[in-house]
Formats: sequence, structure tokens, C-alpha cells
Amino acid sequence: MTPPSRDAAARAFPWLLTAGIMLVALNLRAPIVALAPVLERIEADLGLTPATAGLLTTLAVLCFALATPVAALVIRLSGAERAVLIALLGVLAGTVLRSAGGVPAAFAGMLVIGVSITIGNVVIPVVIRRDVPPERAALVTGVYTAMLNVGTMITSLATAPLADLVGWRIATAAWGVFVLAALVVWGAYLRRRRRVGAAAADSDPSLTTTELLTGGIAVIDDRGGPGSGPGASVSAWRNPLTWVLTAAFAAQAWGYYGVTSWLPTMLADLRGIGEIAAGAASSIFQVAAIIGALGVPLLGARAPQWVPAAVVGSLWVSLPVGLLLAPEAYLVWEFLGGIAQGGGFVVIFTLIVRHARTDREAGGMSAIVQGGGYLIAALSPPVLGALHEATSGWTLPIAVLVGSTTTFLVLAVTATRVAERRR
Repeated sequence: MTPPSRDAAARAFPWLLTAGIMLVALNLRAPIVALAPVLERIEADLGLTPATAGLLTTLAVLCFALATPVAALVIRLSGAERAVLIALLGVLAGTVLRSAGGVPAAFAGMLVIGVSITIGNVVIPVVIRRDVPPERAALVTGVYTAMLNVGTMITSLATAPLADLVGWRIATAAWGVFVLAALVVWGAYLRRRRRVGAAAADSDPSLTTTELLTGGIAVIDDRGGPGSGPGASVSAWRNPLTWVLTAAFAAQAWGYYGVTSWLPTMLADLRGIGEIAAGAASSIFQVAAIIGALGVPLLGARAPQWVPAAVVGSLWVSLPVGLLLAPEAYLVWEFLGGIAQGGGFVVIFTLIVRHARTDREAGGMSAIVQGGGYLIAALSPPVLGALHEATSGWTLPIAVLVGSTTTFLVLAVTATRVAERRR
């Protein structure tokens, strides 16, 4: 049964909680994407090669894979609400540090940002599951996902023109204003939550550090407790759906972080447009994701599960294929690819939610899928940058993106078939 304190907080301040989650979401991708429109300036100023610059942008993504146990430990020790504050303060500190010095400061700042965002990635779904009434949880989750992309859209669109006025250092640090806004609103929510006696809900229902590391390897019964024998759910490690989804998510994330990191530079080289125009064009890729994130559940409610996977996968493939065959229509390919990258995330994690037989199995699957997927995806920006540097062009990097998006299409549809057979 839902704790009374949680009900009181949800009834008393539903919109303040939702606003806090929205503002937190603005800061869970935007600090990473902010570098892409000014990456060439950063390379020139810091003396980086394209491959090293790609490593700078991908360091935070690598943290998503490796820092999950750290995030779980922080949440267990501090409680969910204070963990959100820690995540925000870490993002702010990392954003300032990244712009404050040379190469060591830039990499250290990205490391701090990556670990802090990992804490946010883990804790916000916990807060939604725990504090949002069930009838509103789907809506709040959708808004949260959409706001991730709104943040990246804003930074993609505005960082380059802002850098023209004040330089890339101040331009990338200026997005800390989003963090300050989130801190104000989240702090207000926590103060009002305590006034209704909700501080007792600090106990966190998420997986322990050990369970995150092991992928929920313990056998769990249908009520979520330890069990064995008939009715016990399969360990996430032994569930074939886990591994198909891990590979699918790796392919999806490889494409997303590769495109996000290099699309402005790619457009500038292929189409001869300036930094500001390239940044504005690439923002379409981010904002279109909102359509995918909200559209996949609508399509899934009216069609078999393989249909959203096939539609999203096909749209995803159209982006790199279009850039190879008809780069002059890049706005169309960005729009279609943006829908796909937003919808792809939803396709994968909807399968986890629907087909995991217990909460702990769902958590174990999610940990494995995200950990493995982000670990592989972290290689995308430096690999694509190295291929660009080695070939002095974009044909080979784009061909690699064709391969990753096609892999996602095949594996996403396959995952729906595996999930159906497991029922």
C-alpha cells in the first residue's frame, strides 16, 4: 500500500513536483549536447584532434555505463530527494569546471557532469514511480522524456550564436542557469514536502548497489521477494530478451550520440553552412524526438508491438541513408531521424516494463541494457571522429551510422518477437 506521506505529498503539490522533474530533465542531456555546435572552436582553442574532441563529448556517456553503482550508492545513502540535489549541484560544478581551464579541466568537468547525470538518470524514475499517483505516472514520464530533448534542442540552437558574442567557454557555462532554476523549484518542493510530513518517504525502493552490479541475478518470486521453484522469475542475466534489448539499445545509442556529437560539423562540411545555421538545423533532430517519445505509445496501443519497432527503425535508417544519397534534403532526414531516436528509447524500455515479471527483474534488465548499451555507445563519437580524420570526409562515418541504425531496426523487431514468445 502507498505510504500516507507519499499520498499527502502527491495530493498537496502535484504540479510543483512535476515542474521540478521537468526542470531537472532539462539538465540531464543538455550539458553534453552543448559542446557539439562549438566543437571545432574547442578543438582549435585546446589543441585537440577530432578523435580527442569526440572522446571529450563521449566521456559523460561512458559514465552512464560505469557510474551506475556509484549513483545507486549515493541514492541509498542520501535518499531520493537529496540525491536529485546532489545530481544538480554536480552538473553545475562540472559545467563551470569544464569551461574554466585547459584540457585537464575540460575532461574533469565532463567527468563530474557524467557522474552527476548518471545519478539523475537513476533517481528520477524512482521518484516518479514512488511519488507520482499511478494515474499520472505515464503522463509525467512522457513529459520527463520530452524535456530531455527540449534541453538538447535549446543548447543545439543557441550555443553557437551565444559563443559568437561571449566565446565558447562562457556560452557552454551559461547553461548552468537551467540548473539554478531546477535547484530553486526542487528545493521549494522539498520544503513543502517536509511540511506535510513526507520526509519519511526517503527510503528508496530501487535496487541496491549489488543488485545493479549483478543485474538482479537473485531469483525473485512474483511478489518481488526471494523465491525459488515454480513461479519464480528468470534472472535478468538468463533472460534472452535482456541481451537482444542490450544490443538494440547499443545500436540506437551509438547512432544517437554519434549524430548528436558530429551533426553540426557534418552539415557545415557537407552543405557549406555556418556554425549557427548548422546548430539550428541540428536542433530539429532533438525537438523531433518529442514526437517519437509521445507517438510510440499511441501507435503501440493500436497495433502489434513489432509495428512501432519497425516504423521507428525504418525512420532511423533514413537519416544516414538520406545524408549519403540526398544531403541537400538534410532537414527532412534530421526530422525523421529525430522522431526515430526519441521513439527508439521508448520502444526498448516499454518492452522491459511490459515483459519483466517482477519489479526487480525489470530493474535488473534495465541496468544491464543501459550499462552495456551506453558502454558501447560511448565509443561512437571518438570512432566517428577518427574515421573522419583518417578519410578527410564523412562518407565512411555515415556508412557506419547506416550499419548501426540498420542493426537497431533488425534487433528491435526481433526483440518484440522474443518478448511475445516469452509470454
